[in-house]
Amino acid sequence: MRILFIGDVVGDRGVQMIQTYLPKLKRDLKPQATIVNGENSTPVGRGISRKIYKQLLESGADVVTMGNHTWDNKEIYEFIDDTTKLIRPANYPGKDVPGRGWTKLKVNQATLAVINLQGRVFLPPLDDPFAVADKLVTEIRKETPVIFVDFHGEVTSEKRAIALYLKGRVSAVVGTHTHVQTSDGQIIDHQTAFMTDAGMTGPAAGILGMQPASVIQRFLDQRPARYVVETSEPGIMSGCVIDVNDETGHATKIKPVLIDDAHPYDL
Repeated sequence: MRILFIGDVVGDRGVQMIQTYLPKLKRDLKPQATIVNGENSTPVGRGISRKIYKQLLESGADVVTMGNHTWDNKEIYEFIDDTTKLIRPANYPGKDVPGRGWTKLKVNQATLAVINLQGRVFLPPLDDPFAVADKLVTEIRKETPVIFVDFHGEVTSEKRAIALYLKGRVSAVVGTHTHVQTSDGQIIDHQTAFMTDAGMTGPAAGILGMQPASVIQRFLDQRPARYVVETSEPGIMSGCVIDVNDETGHATKIKPVLIDDAHPYDL
């Protein structure tokens, strides 16, 4: 099975990049499943709307994952319970959390499970992602060994730690949230694919997708600032493609995907 994963979609420019390039990537890379992180995809860069969710699916996403901005656009409450293709971090605390933290889809004769988790270091203190992952993976492996984890976290050590913790029990752990693609794609012990962060999809000219002025001012005066999504050209699209053995669930290959001015699409 080949899985294409696209990192955090940011604002209108990110959605445009998905609409332009995701069909081309699917045509040329021929993934059997495509996962897109959409937690920053509204025009203000926080949360997701029903319209954008549908646009991501229409462009080729099979599953849309979220993160710490899951609830920032309140419209999500109106539709998250009605779909199995949009998932939020499984370790949100409390009972009756809207939506679901994982989903599954049939891929030919195999089943792919997709889990969304959020880290706790420098992010809101959700339930323990290691404990939640343990419980979910144990149950899911009764049905399929092919499991992809989008781990939405701030620090590299926490992402690496959960990848090693789940080594051999899941097919891939790919980090999101920091919006900068890392160059450490690897197969840990010939079992689990790992990349610390898939990067972002959106405006390349800003700072992590935001207009530079307010971000720089925040560093200068250490006072609250209202961040505004960058809307100008150029754009960037980041992610990775992973090959998995359907029978063992072990990953066999991971390769970064990067499209920007310095890396034009030329497949």
